[in-house]
Amino acid sequence: MSKIRFGLIGSGWRAEFYIRIAKALPEMFDLAAVMIRSKEKGEAFSAKFSVKVVNTLDELVEKEPEFVVMAIKRGIVTENLITLFERGIPVLTETPPGEDVEALHQLWDAYQKYQPKVQVAEQYFLQPLYASWYKAICDGKLGEVENINISSLHGYHGASIIRQFLRTGFENCRIYGKRYWFDVTETYGREGMVFDGEVVKCSRDRLTMEFDNGKVAYFDFSDPAQYHSFIRTRQLTVQGTRGEIDDLTIRYLNAQNIPVTQDLRRIDLGVYGNQEWSHYAVMLGEEFLFRTPFINARFNDDEIAVASCMVKMHEYINGGEEFYGMADALQDMYICLKMDEALEHPVTVVETQTQPWAQK
Repeated sequence: MSKIRFGLIGSGWRAEFYIRIAKALPEMFDLAAVMIRSKEKGEAFSAKFSVKVVNTLDELVEKEPEFVVMAIKRGIVTENLITLFERGIPVLTETPPGEDVEALHQLWDAYQKYQPKVQVAEQYFLQPLYASWYKAICDGKLGEVENINISSLHGYHGASIIRQFLRTGFENCRIYGKRYWFDVTETYGREGMVFDGEVVKCSRDRLTMEFDNGKVAYFDFSDPAQYHSFIRTRQLTVQGTRGEIDDLTIRYLNAQNIPVTQDLRRIDLGVYGNQEWSHYAVMLGEEFLFRTPFINARFNDDEIAVASCMVKMHEYINGGEEFYGMADALQDMYICLKMDEALEHPVTVVETQTQPWAQK
């Protein structure tokens, strides 16, 4: 594979992922430049991260990237995406592409008009654990999957995994539930562990999603504890006709209908005397369910997933298949908006309607 040359628009926390990835694997990724409109801010950013910074889109295009990554703050993504569509610039954009139904429709209209090369960096299904779970499903270990209980991801990220694992496509669903509030002691944030014992209010959203084909999702998310806590963890259960995923344990019937119980085993290099330090694989018994594409790269799970998005974007613009296209991104955000609507009207059924991007 040729080196992937990309441009980056944005300077926030998420944009830094792409810079770290490019620096970690210079033989694979070539960051052409970062676009930051403010000259003063751009100069400071360039000095801090030792990257080339430009201030206009024209300057970024002059660097001849294969595609640009758009990692800008929420609320201004839609208008900037459409600008890139109009100019025919291939783009890998961070989630979500729009903030309301009007913006989603506006994006779809622009997509239909300009037929751009665009993918959305919905990365969770490419993380080692989620990829392993999905491989077990695709291998048929669970039989026909019928329901999922997911307590790990918010909004559109959760909707993405639900639709993928249940294989519901663009089917409509009925959503109902309620938001609760509980106290929890703060233990962790983006800056690291905290030990002051501060107790904060934490929401917990519980929703049931019934799809037209009879499959059901139970959505459970606590904000902010779900992502940043040592005393609140993620949980996922997927049940099928021949087995179930119970977080790190998978139970299934083999070809002779003998019940088998196995645990997922994560293989990380650099622990207990091994010197490398990197993620390598996830195994179920003697079988690999996931192996990192980036051997010996010192990436966390999210960096593995984001780097995978860039590789898949490179393949897509060079004649490959979509990996997470505009229609899927719009559908997941649309479902997220209906989930929010259901939370605003507790224990009241909210129904989704077929949207333009879902029509065949």
